[in-house]
Amino acid sequence: VELKHGRIAMLAFLGQITTRAGFHLAGDIDNAGHSFDSYPNGLAALFGPNAIPTNGLWQIIFFIGFLELGVMSDLTGTGEFLGDFRNGVVHGDKGWDNYTDEQKLKKRAIELNNGRAAMMGILGLMMHEQIGGSFPIIGQM
Repeated sequence: VELKHGRIAMLAFLGQITTRAGFHLAGDIDNAGHSFDSYPNGLAALFGPNAIPTNGLWQIIFFIGFLELGVMSDLTGTGEFLGDFRNGVVHGDKGWDNYTDEQKLKKRAIELNNGRAAMMGILGLMMHEQIGGSFPIIGQM
C-alpha cells in the first residue's frame, strides 16, 4: 500500500508543480468548450465555486477505478514483488530483468524513498494551499 500511495503522490506532486507553472493540456476538457486551464489548480479544481462539474469528477473516479482493477494490477500473478505490474512484458536489453538482485533492491528502495518524500511534499502543498499566500517557485496559492 505504501508503494502505491508513493506512486500516486509522485504523480500528484508533479501535477501540482506542472500546472502551477502554467503548463496545461491543450484543447478543451468538454464539448462545451471549456479549456483545461479554465479550471483552478489544486484542491480548488475539485471543491469550490469554479470546480470541475460533478459528472467530470465521477468520470475521473471511475477511470481511476478502471486503472486500479484492470491495468495497474499483477494480472498474471508473475510479479517478483508487490507493485510489480509488468505482467510478463519484457522491456528489451535494458529492462528490469537484466539488473542484478542487488541493483533491483537498490532501485526498489529508491522508489520507496522517493514516494515517501512525495507524500510529504503533496501534503505540504495541500496544506499551504489551504493556508494561502505566496511561496517561492510555486507562487500564489
